[in-house]
Amino acid sequence: MKSDSVILSGKGVAKIFGFGAHKTVAVDHVDFSFRAGEVISIVGESGSGKTTLAKMLLGLQTPTAGEIYFEGHLRDIRSHRQKREYWKNIQAIFQDPFSAYNIFRRIDAVLLDCIRMRGGGRLPYEQKVEMMREACRFVNLKFDELTNKYPFELSGGQQQRLMIARIFLLKPKILLADEPTSMIDACSRATILDMLMALRTEIGMTPIFITHDIGLAYYVSDSVYIMERGKFVESGSADSVILTPREAYTRRLLNDVPKLHEEWDLSTV
Repeated sequence: MKSDSVILSGKGVAKIFGFGAHKTVAVDHVDFSFRAGEVISIVGESGSGKTTLAKMLLGLQTPTAGEIYFEGHLRDIRSHRQKREYWKNIQAIFQDPFSAYNIFRRIDAVLLDCIRMRGGGRLPYEQKVEMMREACRFVNLKFDELTNKYPFELSGGQQQRLMIARIFLLKPKILLADEPTSMIDACSRATILDMLMALRTEIGMTPIFITHDIGLAYYVSDSVYIMERGKFVESGSADSVILTPREAYTRRLLNDVPKLHEEWDLSTV
């Protein structure tokens, strides 16, 4: 599903918090180029800058320096209208599903917002209900059991599935998945990943995983970017980066993956 067209790219993108001696360089002038349909993983430890970069890609934070391009054009999201238009094309699934919803809004309203955002606000209500049912079926949920409930009445795994149902309705061109499986059990984790990859096939989406899990990155990705202290220290195909790593930091991330039949090396912890 990869294509040669670049859907999202950046030149010299940086984010600095604070000033002078108190400044923190969260993202340090990185370049990147993501192709449409490609599965990308940005891998790094906590504090490496990967989530700050994701927020800049989403337009939730403004870069201190550098330029971000969407579909070959310099991104301009200064007005509220421009941001809404951009957010039709790029959406996110966050690590903590419990903080991703407005606790005062029922599930019906959450899904109806997605339909309206895609221009379906004037559709007959019966058609909207069928669209919500279809989205819930895609993630193995039953809409008739969710209607009139609040998201906090669902388990963490169900909330993650509901977020994927939102993406099914919104049909964005890019999905940023920030540690999407870190708070759920192993069985649900595999199911969620399968759903995300099926969604990529279903709507032709470009997924970008933000993760500390290098095993996950190898399993799902076409391309991997390794991030350390705000910089990309290594990037390339999943096979080249993970099977033949060049950088010591990448090798350390690989060594930190626990092996079932080997004694764990805790010297780097």
